[in-house]
Amino acid sequence: MLSMTIANRVSVLLLATFTVIAPMTGMEWSVYFSHLAAGMAVLVVTFGLFALGGMGGGDAKLLSATAVWMGLSMTLVQYLIYSTLLGGALTVAILLYRKSPLSVFTGHLLPLRNFADSDTGVPYGIALACGGMIVFPSTVLAQWAMAQF
Repeated sequence: MLSMTIANRVSVLLLATFTVIAPMTGMEWSVYFSHLAAGMAVLVVTFGLFALGGMGGGDAKLLSATAVWMGLSMTLVQYLIYSTLLGGALTVAILLYRKSPLSVFTGHLLPLRNFADSDTGVPYGIALACGGMIVFPSTVLAQWAMAQF
């Protein structure tokens, strides 16, 4: 939010953690590879959106790395829907803030600096993170982890 960037290490860590943890859960290889296919499919679509200027590169990588955890399932669809709705709400809120007199008085504050600047985009990573946290408990891996307790 402060830098308007998503570090590559975040996406790499998400992907690397999945590739190590998933086989330890007893996940079948066909399911494992379908999870990787979900990430690749999302990467192809988001890379196209990035190339067209429809989304940032960090958002595309984060969305793809997170999709690996969801797999080719309704959980992925739910994640995409929640992230889209939250991203839309965030965008509307930021646009309203930018048009309001409040942005003149608070736009110089570090946490709100990018929100007030109409030349910057929307930190969509916030919506992706929130969408992921909402649906993660219903993923196969989260349910496996909870069953261990």
